[in-house]
Amino acid sequence: MKLIIQIPCYNEAETLEIALNDLPKSISGIDQIEYLIINDGSQDATVEVAKNWGVQHIVSFKRNKGLAKGFMAGLDEALRQGADIIVNTDADNQYDGRDIEKLVRPILNKEADIVIGERPIMATEHFSPLKKALQRFGSWIVRLASNTQIHDAPSGFRAYSRYAALKLNVTNEYTYTLETIVQAGRTKIAMLDVPIRTNPELRPSRLFSSMSGYVKRSMGTILRSFMTYQPLKFFTFLGLVPFIIGVLIGGNYIWLIFSGTARGHIQSLILAAILILMGFMTIVIGLVAELISINRKILEDVQLRVRALDYKINKHDEVD
Repeated sequence: MKLIIQIPCYNEAETLEIALNDLPKSISGIDQIEYLIINDGSQDATVEVAKNWGVQHIVSFKRNKGLAKGFMAGLDEALRQGADIIVNTDADNQYDGRDIEKLVRPILNKEADIVIGERPIMATEHFSPLKKALQRFGSWIVRLASNTQIHDAPSGFRAYSRYAALKLNVTNEYTYTLETIVQAGRTKIAMLDVPIRTNPELRPSRLFSSMSGYVKRSMGTILRSFMTYQPLKFFTFLGLVPFIIGVLIGGNYIWLIFSGTARGHIQSLILAAILILMGFMTIVIGLVAELISINRKILEDVQLRVRALDYKINKHDEVD
């Protein structure tokens, strides 16, 4: 059983060695542990620090491509290197490396294919009250969208089985954390979370420059993911709003006709017709999107098997 621990890096020379020193060297049930960094266009000595420490695998981008692209590049390289389990952690040593064993244990026990570390959000001192509230609210929204019980959706401390890594796709360029939960939940990948510990903050987060920007981009990612994996539900809900309002206005106009007071209210009839048509067309769009999503599921199955061949994975249980 081979574990590869990957760390996305962007100008992390000052903290990378601290994070690497915190990683486990052995875990019960794991035969081999290797380390991988994704150098996302760093302009400092990040790569030199990694090489001097003894990191076996380095994926480098010539320019910064963002966390989502780096995460997928790391999964790709880890699979090519024969990883059975892949753990993703941060270069700023936010997460306690001792808890990596807690992440991989459910995968080793065949209980889950994705395990997410649940941080003690409310007890984290360097999180402001606003950030704590937004973290809880955002995780609640992700639970609704993904139909899962993950309590810390933005957590980047995660373990993936080979099967899960083969299945995942990230289409947005911002972050992988939210989209992969929605995707895994809607495609029935076994997933759970475990409580973990965190370390004191070494540097501010680089994922967002402002809280409002983070919320806006995160909500956009969640909405887009839900549209991708549950298009009929999304567009039906969206279409029912104008449709019902149109029916109510139209019903009121009919009542005015029977009461003999409809004269001068032709605008209501026009508005009702427009709203009903808008709602109906939105629902039709949802039906078309649902048909497209069926085709996407077939393509994902094909992609899974092509990836398995590409990585020379021949075991049937890895692609089933």
